[in-house]
Amino acid sequence: MTGDGTDPRNMRVSDAEREHVGGLLQRAVGQGMLSLGEFTERMDSVLAAKTRGELNTVLVDLPGMTLQGGPPQQAGPPAVVPSDALAPAPGYPATTDGAPVDIRATMSTVTRSGTWTAPSAIRVASKMATVTLDFSSAVLTSREVRIDVDDYCSTITVVVPEGASVDLDGVDTMGGSATNKVRSRPVEGGLHVVVRGRIRFGSVTAKHPFGTSIKRMFG
Repeated sequence: MTGDGTDPRNMRVSDAEREHVGGLLQRAVGQGMLSLGEFTERMDSVLAAKTRGELNTVLVDLPGMTLQGGPPQQAGPPAVVPSDALAPAPGYPATTDGAPVDIRATMSTVTRSGTWTAPSAIRVASKMATVTLDFSSAVLTSREVRIDVDDYCSTITVVVPEGASVDLDGVDTMGGSATNKVRSRPVEGGLHVVVRGRIRFGSVTAKHPFGTSIKRMFG
C-alpha cells in the first residue's frame, strides 16, 4: 500500500508503461520463452490493461522478471524491472509459432490498426466485406509477413510504413483488381509483405498511410 492507502496495483498505467511491457514480451519471444500465439494473447492483454496489476499479470511467469515489493498478491509497488536475462534481441524476435492467424469477414468491416500485434502469417477469408490491415504502427514479430487471401467481392487494403514493400505477384484476380502503390522488391531491414491467393470480383490494394507522399515532398 502507498502512504495514502492506495493499492499500487490499482494505479492507472500509461501508454509508455504498456509500450515498455510490450518490448519485454518481444524480447521473451526472441529468446524462446513465449510462442507467437502466447505473445499475441499477452499483447492483447497489455493493450487492454488499465491498472498496474492487470499489466503485470503477463510477466509474472517469465524468468528474469521481478515485481518490486513482491508478487502481485502482496502489497508493494508492482513496477516492472527487467533483468539481464532479457537483454534486447537484435532485430525482430524470431517466430516460434508458424501457425497463421485467421481473419474471417462476411458482409462486415474488419480493421487491424494502431499498435496491434502482427503475426508472420495471416489468412483472410472474406465475402462482400471491407478488410484493412494497417502495419504502420503494428508490433512486428517478423520482417516478412505472409497474407493468404480467399476473397469474393470484397475490398482488402494493406497499409505499410514508408520503407516497407509489398509483393502482390501471387494474387490471382477474376473480375477484380490488385493494385500496388508501394515498392514491390524488399529493402534490407524493412518490412516485406507477401500477398497471395484469389480475388473474385473484389480488390486488394497496397499503399502507404495517407499523407506519406506529401510529407516526403516537404521533407
